[in-house]
Amino acid sequence: MNRLIHGQSPYLLQHAHNPVDWYPWGEEALEKAKRENKPILVSIGYSACHWCHVMERESFEDEVTADLMNDHFVCIKIDREERPDLDNIYMDAVQAMGLQGGWPLNVFLMPNQKPFYGGTYFKNHQWKGLLANIADAFSKHEDQLAESAEGFGKSLARRETEKYGISAGALDFDPDDLAEISLKLSSQFDMEWGGMNRVPKFPMPAIWLFTLDYALLSKNEDLKEKVFFTLKKIGMGGIYDHLRGGFARYSVDGEWFAPHFEKMLYDNGQLLELYAKAFQVSGDHFFLEKVEETIAWLEAEMLQEEGGFHAAQDADSEGVEGKFYTWTYAELANLVGDELPWLNKLYNLKPNGNWENGVNILFQTESYSQIASEFGMSEDDLKKKIKQVKNSLLEVRNQRIFPGKDDKILSGWNAIMSSGLIQAYHATGNHHYLQLALNNLDFIKEKLYQKDLLYRSYKNGHHYTPAFLEDYSQVIKANLMAFEASGKLAYLEFAQKLSDYCLEAFYDESDGFFFFNNPKAEKLIADKKELFDNVIPASNSVMARNLHRLSIFTYEEKYGEIASKMLGGMKSLILKEPGFLCNWASFLLESLVPTAEIGILGKGAREKAIEIQRGYQPNTIVAWVENMTETAPILSDKKPDSDGNALIYVCFDHTCQKPVSSIEETISQLPYLA
Repeated sequence: MNRLIHGQSPYLLQHAHNPVDWYPWGEEALEKAKRENKPILVSIGYSACHWCHVMERESFEDEVTADLMNDHFVCIKIDREERPDLDNIYMDAVQAMGLQGGWPLNVFLMPNQKPFYGGTYFKNHQWKGLLANIADAFSKHEDQLAESAEGFGKSLARRETEKYGISAGALDFDPDDLAEISLKLSSQFDMEWGGMNRVPKFPMPAIWLFTLDYALLSKNEDLKEKVFFTLKKIGMGGIYDHLRGGFARYSVDGEWFAPHFEKMLYDNGQLLELYAKAFQVSGDHFFLEKVEETIAWLEAEMLQEEGGFHAAQDADSEGVEGKFYTWTYAELANLVGDELPWLNKLYNLKPNGNWENGVNILFQTESYSQIASEFGMSEDDLKKKIKQVKNSLLEVRNQRIFPGKDDKILSGWNAIMSSGLIQAYHATGNHHYLQLALNNLDFIKEKLYQKDLLYRSYKNGHHYTPAFLEDYSQVIKANLMAFEASGKLAYLEFAQKLSDYCLEAFYDESDGFFFFNNPKAEKLIADKKELFDNVIPASNSVMARNLHRLSIFTYEEKYGEIASKMLGGMKSLILKEPGFLCNWASFLLESLVPTAEIGILGKGAREKAIEIQRGYQPNTIVAWVENMTETAPILSDKKPDSDGNALIYVCFDHTCQKPVSSIEETISQLPYLA
């Protein structure tokens, strides 16, 4: 065993029995490198990463390779999900070297932590050759490596705002900007298979959340249908688990067919929110099916007994990628009997397999109505049959050896899922979904918030690793949504408390943006700011939108001023590269179309709030209370009617229109893009 045996991370524990003398990141390893003047090898991955497992089997479990590593390097293993700050730094370093980023990420550092070389997956013979070459170079040309590392160190220390010419400032309003952003995005849509016109294909929820909101506010039916088309293709694809629910990270092809089969909590939380909104807008039960099945997967396979959600499921089981999820034709024929003809057509099954090694991925390319028509059934009858077949296949599949699971709990990822669950509650009215979310947020507050500090990770009854901006921003967002859904002031107060802490610990007044890591907590070679929206939206964009909404709920203008300046600094970049700034684009939309502040006060306020939230209205916030015992500032100046019954106030910038009592009158007061 090596020192990783004392960790909590499943990824680190997987390497605890390697012959490599791994250290976790920390003073012991860093001091050893300085004391012995040895280069540091930092290897970064995560539990659900397929190629991380491959490199471990080929190299880190090999005695000869391990001897090379142990003799010449101080070897540090990092779980990128526990330490995204370090992953950000060293991923940037590898990309600055002109190399392709990815995981496993292997980076060579000088004893002072500054990087001089790196890469991703290496085959064993390449890896051994590289280790020998670097060890030789360090012994003979340490000064040259140090010089190179200094250059990369300076590049890493350069501020993102400086690199991209950003400086927070006043926002210049122009509705035409939104049309330009939408046009640029639309030109990159794949009109045949949905999604963006690139391979591999990632769902990228932030793009579709923005596009849906823009389509609704500009009343652009064609654009709205493009969003629905993409969501249909993703939901029909092999990237979706048709038996259990839940989405894999991405497909390796352009058709959503063959995924890397790992399921991540953060993808599924965002897609849950997106599909719930799609159902609210369209009423299409295909979207509802994905919502309900994904929550069924969450409860069956990811819910921890205290109310937390586990982080991820691996792609591999029994050392084979996708083995758990795929079927031979003979297996299916034997299990479904007379139902095979329509199942065969529905999921594109082939006797010799539609994927590698003679197996089939369930891959839908025709709608239920098309299949029902072709086989002389009503759509309802087909759906009943599908449900029965799915249940019987799932029963068989559940007897297989399950993929590995990363059972640590991450506060930010849990909050992303809670946001999705709250949106699912609005879409369906199913109170159980709201309860799952509130239980989860209460769990985060109870177990991961200690002595006024939020923590990122929790496992085996212990919280560890102070939280990053990603965690704070997502927990704040989910608590604001929980306040809107539940009417409980405690969620708003907690969101405000966390926001105030972020302004104190993460905010950089010199450029008006937030650090990803708390610069006062640990001395790293660079303090990074996350500005670009990727698979998970940038923590700065999430934080800016939080502050905007918080200013409306609390009537404290300081939050809105900071948020507006952040957006002002990003605007020109959003126009240039909207594909990786779509959560910022959503905030731009919220700023250009005034955010509707809906306050409901009096008897029946809860029912009216539920009804308003049931039909998705972009760019609105809702606060409600039945009586005035405790309330948010947004509600403090509002009254019920003379009989104490609820009135609905639609306000903009704290200026309210005439209060109304019906939902129709409320909707008529909401703004649209001219």
